[in-house]
Formats: sequence, C-alpha cells, structure tokens
Amino acid sequence: EAVPEPAPVAAEPAPDSLEVTVERNDTLDGIFRRSGVDIATLAELRNLPDARKALDLLRPGDIIHLTHLNGALETLNRRISQTLTLSISRAEDGYAVSYIENPLEVQVVQNRAKIDSSLFEAGLDAGISQKVIMTMANQIFSWDIDFALDIRKGDEFSVLYERQFQDGDYVGDGRVLAAEFINKGKAYRAVWFESEDGEVEGYFTPDGRSMRKAFLRAPLDFTRVSSSFNPRRRHPISGKIRAHKGIDYAAATGTPIKAAGDGRVKFAGRKGGYGKAVILQHLNGVTTLYGHMSRFSKHARNGQRVKQGQTIGYVGATGAATGPHLHYEYRVRGVHKNPANIKMPNVKIPSQYLTEFRGKAEATLVQLELAGRETPSEVLASR
Repeated sequence: EAVPEPAPVAAEPAPDSLEVTVERNDTLDGIFRRSGVDIATLAELRNLPDARKALDLLRPGDIIHLTHLNGALETLNRRISQTLTLSISRAEDGYAVSYIENPLEVQVVQNRAKIDSSLFEAGLDAGISQKVIMTMANQIFSWDIDFALDIRKGDEFSVLYERQFQDGDYVGDGRVLAAEFINKGKAYRAVWFESEDGEVEGYFTPDGRSMRKAFLRAPLDFTRVSSSFNPRRRHPISGKIRAHKGIDYAAATGTPIKAAGDGRVKFAGRKGGYGKAVILQHLNGVTTLYGHMSRFSKHARNGQRVKQGQTIGYVGATGAATGPHLHYEYRVRGVHKNPANIKMPNVKIPSQYLTEFRGKAEATLVQLELAGRETPSEVLASR
C-alpha cells in the first residue's frame, strides 16, 4: 500500500530589504512611515540605551539599511562614522544592539611633481589627489606663497601623506605629514606636529616656526589676479591714471571670501565704488578691506569678531566693477601696502615642546628626503 507523501511545508516569506538615503530635514519617524515599518517599533528602539543617540543623529546623505517582515522590523544598520556601524537586529526578547568596528588601514606614501602650467594640473598629473593639493595650498604654504602671483614654470613640490584603505579598498587620503615646495629656487618645508598632550598642533618649519602667519596671502580661492597693486594703473572704467591700492582676484560670483586674519568687523555695508564691502580691524593698526561682494556672510556684522579663514562674504561685482572679483586692500595705520609684499612674522613653537617636536619632525623629514629619491607614490610605511 502506497504511503502518502507528507504535505509540503510552506516556506517562510523573505523579509523586505530597503536602502534609504537620509534627506534634508528627515526624521526616523518619516523614514519608517515611507518604508512601511511599524512606527510603534521606533519607540521600542529609542528605549534602548545603547542606540538612541546613534539613531537620532541623522545627516543628509547617510544610508540606512532596513529589513522588515510585513512591517515588523527585523534589522537596521547604519554607519555612524567611517569606521563604526550601528547594527540592530530582532532577538527573542526584543532587539539586540551592537557596534561593528571596521578600522582603516593607513599607508604613508610620497609623491612629487614639477609645475609646467599650474599647481593643480601638475599635482593631478602626478596622481596627487585634489584634497592633498588643497591642503598644501590652503593650510601649509598659503602664508608664504601666493599661488596666483608667485608660481613659476619649473617650480617643484614633494609631499608625504597618508592613504586610507578599508577591507583592501582605497577610501581616500588622510593627513599630509610633510611637504616641500620649491618656488623660484627657494625651498619651503613644513612638517605636521601634534604634541602628546594635544595642546599644540599644526604645520611647522623644520626649526619649529609655525607655518600659520597673522595674515593669509590671498583671502579666497581664485582663478587669476586680474589687477595687481599698482600706483600708476589706468582705471578700466574711467581711463584715467589712478593708483590701484590693492589686488583684484578674479573668481566666480558666490566664491567664499575669507578673513585674511583674526580681527573685528569695523564696517560692513555699501561703500561707494567698492560696492558691498567689509573692513576688518586687526592688531597693530592693520586693517583689511574686501570690496565688490555680492552678499555678506552671517559673520560680517559690525563689531563682531572673526577668525582667520572664516567666511565674511561672497564674490560679486557690486560698485565700480567690470566683472565678478574681489578687491582686497591691506593698510597699516591708514597707509596702503602691497598685500603681495608684506612680511609675515613667524610664531615659534613653545619652548617646552621643542624636544618632542624635534624628535618627531626629524624622523618625518628624513622620510620625505629619502622618498624624494625614490619613484613617486612608492609606499614607504604602514601605520
């Protein structure tokens, strides 16, 4: 007699899997509703002490991975940082929370380039990322070199920096550790230093002088210098010989304009041919003027203190301007000085940190020197 076959067991339905990109002003409440997840689950998750803060910290562009079964949440994963991921999964008595670490592997590499046309083209052609180039131009050498006025064909630079990998894949460049720039035959060198107690950090010369000076050479990222400091310049609108007591930096409308140094806003408003302008008062009788702005930033308020590098306005063509640019002036007790020629005083590293600095800096600079004799981009060490 034939034995009847057992009835097939119905397969459990597979959970729905979703990848959600956080949008501006998004909330978890809104994300759960859009994703079809039971909103009552959210209150349960927020009661988990290890998860609430990480759940509420939403940034536009973040990605959240969800799985749910007929609206009942099964798993939730979201990256908190480049190296840490929050993982929530259903357990017998509720939800289990864990944090998954995925550390970066860091390699120290060296690269060098020779300028034929521009800093950016030379760097990119040599395989140096835009981030590393911008660090050199804006954070290391910007106080000593004007990258529009001073760069010459044949200038060279060498840079020692970190490359970051995760699970064997390249994810980006990290800290620039040391750099050398040879401009018109003169060598400028810098090394990153961070003291053990965290009180001192920044880029310094090999003898311990800060690369950061009281004033930036150029207070914005610009395309070219459209007019230099010139006591005998013919004015482009009137045609008359009229002193040009500043530097004009051509840049696209809306380009951020930075405070050249720490100071206080002495004036912010319309000022004749300067159009929308800001004047900053600095120490030792120094003032800087920024003209032809399209608009002011929230920091440009009369009497407000600003820090070097803070955005005070945006490039425009207000006032007597033939096109979008920044007109920048530097005055000492009311007397105009050429911003390209002013001498920048150095600030030396505090004496109690010199021994620590020398030990770290010498090892890093030796790496840079040795690397300069090798093939560009050769991996020197792992960290």
